[in-house]
Amino acid sequence: SLPAKLINGGIAGLIGVTCVFPIDLAKTRLQNQQNGQRIYTSLSDCLIKTIRSEGYFGMYRGAAVNLTLVTPEKAIKLAANDFFRHHLSKDGKKLTLLREMLAGCGAGTCQVIVTTPMEMLKIQLQDAGRIAAQRKLMAAQAQISSSSPEPAAERRPTATQITRELLRTKGIAGLYKGLGATLLRDVPFSIVYFPLFANLNKLGQKDPNVKAPFYVSFLSGCVAGSTAAVAVNPCDVIKTRLQSLQRGVNEDTYSGILDCTKKIWQREGPTAFFKGAYCRALVIAPLFGIAQVVYFVGIAEFLLDMLPKHRA
Repeated sequence: SLPAKLINGGIAGLIGVTCVFPIDLAKTRLQNQQNGQRIYTSLSDCLIKTIRSEGYFGMYRGAAVNLTLVTPEKAIKLAANDFFRHHLSKDGKKLTLLREMLAGCGAGTCQVIVTTPMEMLKIQLQDAGRIAAQRKLMAAQAQISSSSPEPAAERRPTATQITRELLRTKGIAGLYKGLGATLLRDVPFSIVYFPLFANLNKLGQKDPNVKAPFYVSFLSGCVAGSTAAVAVNPCDVIKTRLQSLQRGVNEDTYSGILDCTKKIWQREGPTAFFKGAYCRALVIAPLFGIAQVVYFVGIAEFLLDMLPKHRA
């Protein structure tokens, strides 16, 4: 049922995000670094420096936004894919690869309604620590050379403050900055992910009418998720750069997708488009592995079935 699908998708998103959020934070910070302004050298270096400067909970900065909005996002994504697969199938026959890709395309297009503002707010909160660390480092260097007093620590904005400011200055469009880049990332991701997962999952089914074991769904979600994540990482780098409202010292600003692509290529080289690719694979693999296990095992159906028995 649709309610069960939405509940399953929401639970899957909550569990997955909680497990992998620190890696996602490191991915955002690594992707936003530009040549000559590097604070972090790797995933482990980023996490260690984050804990030292911001404490353990610094790794979860922006998690509240993600946890709040990931439920409708994952619910829409998984339920929309099922919806399109159902309507594209003919008399219950097996979907062709093209139709599976079309279903994935529809799911990716639907989810950006929630994904874009969620990513917009999350990126501001995740990257605030990197910008603060860069400014602190430069202030320390200036202090050594000029013996000036150390500047007071900056107060970092909350998600509510960022939302209010964007709505006040730019309206609802402010929360949807980078919509085109989000579509450019999420639609190809879903086109790759959903058909790949469906076909990998089928390999573990002994009977077409019986669900595959949970470990098959988990591994299929991990493999399909990491493959799709790396494939669309260049689009994710562009999206992250476009949605970052604040820049570090001497960092480039961008007017759009083409301008961002051109500047990254010219000033940082083609390898810059794969910054944070292994972080993104580490985030997406367990995230979608967990999501598919929860979704296909059907926790919601179990809970909904138990309610009448409990009342009785």
